[in-house]
Amino acid sequence: MYRRIHEAVIQSPPIDDFDVFKESKDQNFFESQESIIALCTHLQEVVTAIRDLDESQLKDEFFKLLQISLWGNKCDLSLSGGETSSQKTNIMSSLEELKPLILVNDMEHLWSLLNNCKKTRGKASITRVDIVLDNAGFELVTDLVLADFLLSSQLATEIHFYGKTIPWFVSDTTIRDFNWLIEQVKGSNHKWMSKCGADWETYIKVGRWVYHDHIFWTLPHEFCVMSQVAPDLYAELQKAHLILFKGDLNYRKLTGDRKWEFTVPFHQALRGFHPAPLCSIRTLKAEVQVGLRPGQAEQYIATEPSWLTIGKYGVFQFDGPL
Repeated sequence: MYRRIHEAVIQSPPIDDFDVFKESKDQNFFESQESIIALCTHLQEVVTAIRDLDESQLKDEFFKLLQISLWGNKCDLSLSGGETSSQKTNIMSSLEELKPLILVNDMEHLWSLLNNCKKTRGKASITRVDIVLDNAGFELVTDLVLADFLLSSQLATEIHFYGKTIPWFVSDTTIRDFNWLIEQVKGSNHKWMSKCGADWETYIKVGRWVYHDHIFWTLPHEFCVMSQVAPDLYAELQKAHLILFKGDLNYRKLTGDRKWEFTVPFHQALRGFHPAPLCSIRTLKAEVQVGLRPGQAEQYIATEPSWLTIGKYGVFQFDGPL
């Protein structure tokens, strides 16, 4: 459907580059201003104090920003039918009460991997984290804040982002959304928000943040065939030390959207897709989920029949050597 919309638009100059979802995505950003200001302010406070943080404090901040990126995935215009899905409350104040809603929590694996890279990295070597993006608007801000923290803490030295080549699933991020959001943040009249935007622009200019387009992300293939269908993209992902896959659609394509048993290991459900250590960061909005403990799914089925699709629950699901 999204490819058909795009085909119709590109055959109709002067609207051949028109994004039919742009207004909704922009509205999500503007309606989330208070939350974005709070998040940018927090980031700048952390960055200012980062040299004084011990390893335990750094880990706590990493976990906090990971969780913010997870719950940012709730802001999904395809789930809300295009209705407003902005983040109007300060998500940082809700993290403790949201923690029990994380069904699989592999954040410790992510910390161990990146902290070990940091400790063993030589002066000239790099640590690369790739982020396969999901929604524009508030969720994209949470992803960029996490990416900024990874550089500032030296847990990573390069961040590579992957978006969609065409408007996709209402609020999915395109290169225009990515650049537009950074410009908006930079142009804010709030000093810390503006500082974030200026820093992000600099990261792009000096090559520490890199944005990639690839048509594969908007094709119907599951990711286990990427090495055959898009070997160039697979080879690019293999350069990463860690790949973060944001959102529900990426999870469905990681697992082939199959009717797996809930207890099937995540590694098995990936069906040979292992370009690099990877983690799905996802709030549940579709009827596929693997890697749960025996009895865990049945517990939710009994108490909340729609638990798989309402975006209330989340996962950090890691695959890779430990």
